Amino acid sequence: MWIARQFKQMRKAVGRSLGGDAVSERVKRTLVRSLYTQPTSLAVGAFNGIVVSMVAAYVVQDFAFTVVAVLLSLIALVRTGLAFSLSPDDEQRSTSALELIYELGAFAYAAVFGFFAAMSIVIHAGAPVEVLLCTHALCYGVGICARNAGRPFIAMGQMALVFLPVAIGSLIEGSLPFLVLAGSIPLVMLAMASITSNVFKTLHQSISSADTSARLAAKMEHLARTDVVTGLANRAGLNHELVQAMMRVSDEQQVALFWLDLDRFKEVNDLLGHQTGDRVLAETANRLRKIIPENGIVARFGGDEFVVFCEVDSRAESEALAGRIIEELHRPMKIDGERLEVGTSIGIALMPDDGRDADSLLQAADLALYHAKMEGRGCSRFFDGVMTRDLAHRREIEAELRLAIQRDELSIFFQPIVDLQTGRIRTFEALVRWFHPVKGELRPDQFIPVAEETGVIVTLGNWITAQAAKACAAWPDEVSVAVNLSPLQIKAPGAALGIEAALRDAGLAPHRLELEVTESLFVEDSEGTDRFITDLAAKGVRFAMDDFGTGYSSLAYINKYPFSKIKVDRSFVSGPDVGKKTEAIIRAVAELGSQLDMDIVAEGLEEVEQVNAVRDAGCTLGQGYYFSRAVPDYLAAMLLAQERDENSGTTGLREAG
Repeated sequence: MWIARQFKQMRKAVGRSLGGDAVSERVKRTLVRSLYTQPTSLAVGAFNGIVVSMVAAYVVQDFAFTVVAVLLSLIALVRTGLAFSLSPDDEQRSTSALELIYELGAFAYAAVFGFFAAMSIVIHAGAPVEVLLCTHALCYGVGICARNAGRPFIAMGQMALVFLPVAIGSLIEGSLPFLVLAGSIPLVMLAMASITSNVFKTLHQSISSADTSARLAAKMEHLARTDVVTGLANRAGLNHELVQAMMRVSDEQQVALFWLDLDRFKEVNDLLGHQTGDRVLAETANRLRKIIPENGIVARFGGDEFVVFCEVDSRAESEALAGRIIEELHRPMKIDGERLEVGTSIGIALMPDDGRDADSLLQAADLALYHAKMEGRGCSRFFDGVMTRDLAHRREIEAELRLAIQRDELSIFFQPIVDLQTGRIRTFEALVRWFHPVKGELRPDQFIPVAEETGVIVTLGNWITAQAAKACAAWPDEVSVAVNLSPLQIKAPGAALGIEAALRDAGLAPHRLELEVTESLFVEDSEGTDRFITDLAAKGVRFAMDDFGTGYSSLAYINKYPFSKIKVDRSFVSGPDVGKKTEAIIRAVAELGSQLDMDIVAEGLEEVEQVNAVRDAGCTLGQGYYFSRAVPDYLAAMLLAQERDENSGTTGLREAG
């Protein structure tokens, strides 16, 4: 009775410490799989048990004894067969079923072996046989605890079923040595229970940690490939899915790639703000999901551009699908009481006719889209081999951009970054504008990508920095200027020298220049990038992390580089997903900034409620249309003069904007 109580208490203690119910199904599956790993060890143990039992039966020459030996051998053979035939990786068989099958076999074998060893003691089978069976039984009980520690109930159960009969048989025999043996067995059981518990805890923690890391990695990978605004695949996700899809497509299959560009999206953004624009993008994504075939891919490539990829039977089917997309997206949207008509233009490329890889198809569809937009809004065009005007256009932009820098066609506008506590302007962000004498105003997204592709961005970036530094030199000393730097500009030879020259020529103190970089800069480790930031930071130039939270966000960058400011992306302030989660993220970033003595800038502020919310969350600075749009340098100087009038405050900012 004492032994039974001890084992019962031990089992409860082990159960509490191991928390069987708390084990997730994935972790439990892994632990059960450990029972079936290396079935060879189980086979060796079974073979050893058969040999020992048959030798004992042969020596004793007792019918009942022989029956038990045969039964033990049969159980050992069945267990060995099941161990080799059952696969723990078979998803068709449940975890509980696998565990139950193993448990029944394990308990049956342990119970019969324990009874067999106890029987040898009770019937006085002879010292050699008793030593052989008892030693084997006790060693089996100890060894099985280590092998089956992944499922402690099974390990403890096997040990109990093989140990307790030996203890009972020893008590029945009654001699002093066997009484000592009976008294020692509970102590061994308690010791092995402790060892098994520790082994299981280590296994459980390791497997749980690995499982958590795997799920976190999968989640982070999903987030990295997912567009925040629409929930669709982003550019990285599109590239991944295109590669996977093309691997599944046979040479006989035809697929179509549709490149969409929303026709009036810029008007929505300019007139109604980016928050409404984001909702238009989300609604566009929802409509596309309903139209494309089940095996299709839909992604937001960037800005107001979407890509659809799916299998088609013919060119006519592609044209029909494009027509349905245009019709669906042309249908008015009702957002916040506003009736919006956006529409889309589509470029179409077919595989294998227009390309056999993702890059070729994307380039072909991009060229086709350019021609569709040239023909007017709300139409589609298929790619054909004579579409080279886009390349010519890019070359034209490149040549004209070089001349524009020399002819002063480019201008620098400044958008204020405001102290949320005092309402005073702390910094102006420099933004480039191109007013072409013939084509009119060209958007940055029309020439900045061309500048980056052709290397003109280095010259352009140095010019922007020089102009911004000259403007800042005329402002009060407490006001600084922020300049966005392209990763290509930073990685160019002599990049730091260009920044230093701009400061020297303008006579601007280095600490008044702030260089904004995005997280994409650090995707590839670069000694040049490290040297650029380290050298300029040592001279007093400050650095800011721009668009934090949208790309490859990592606290490692903040820890490694001397950032003085973090700019929280506008999607956390004015996007459709703004809520408790985004508020919590902003608060966490703000707390991080407070601890690291860094300013936190909330971008995209358009309403007073947003300003109050980010200020309450702990952000120190704000930027957005609520304060002012980007203005020319003379208006920037006027804003500074106006705010220093004790009666102006932030009202002047909004009126000037």
